[in-house]
Amino acid sequence: MKKDVGFRWKLGMFVTAGILFFAVTIYFVGKQKNLFGSTFHLKSHFKTVSGLKLGNNVRFSGINIGTVDAIEMISDTSVMVELVIEKSAQPFIKTDAKVGISSDGLMGEKVLVISPGTFTFKSVKDNDILTSKNAIEMEDLMLSMKKSIDNVALISDNLAQFSYKVNNGDGALSKMISDEQFSSTLQSTLVNLQNSSN
Repeated sequence: MKKDVGFRWKLGMFVTAGILFFAVTIYFVGKQKNLFGSTFHLKSHFKTVSGLKLGNNVRFSGINIGTVDAIEMISDTSVMVELVIEKSAQPFIKTDAKVGISSDGLMGEKVLVISPGTFTFKSVKDNDILTSKNAIEMEDLMLSMKKSIDNVALISDNLAQFSYKVNNGDGALSKMISDEQFSSTLQSTLVNLQNSSN
């Protein structure tokens, strides 16, 4: 009989822990996917979604306000992205707001960022379409960095050549600096200027 009571007690604890774990999981997944709050939908069209996935966060003024609900290819040059947004954010998103794709950190997941619109415009309604901004592609970023590095290398090379010429007595500036007569003339000119100002 004691064995039977101990077994039932352990089984009850195991079932209770399982139900509690399931409830907590449902709560956190529901919170992430906005299943329990009041929401509305927005749409935007992009040329490319740059690795955006279902469930990625939507941010407005740095705050997570929703998730990506659907990604659908409309044509060979257009992809429609549908967003689920918390109803509490609706008054702040204006009809001229723009949607862009960004990265969450250097190597992080993609996020949709809604930039604030002008306060004089009306607030968005359910299923409104917002204008999209083109994402900065990694290839474009790398190309820009390569151009900057090439420019720095060119400037560094020119500076090295100039420094070499000055140190080895080549060029007019080097001759002026190393010429003793020029140095004494410059010194006497400075003394005369100082005397005339007194």
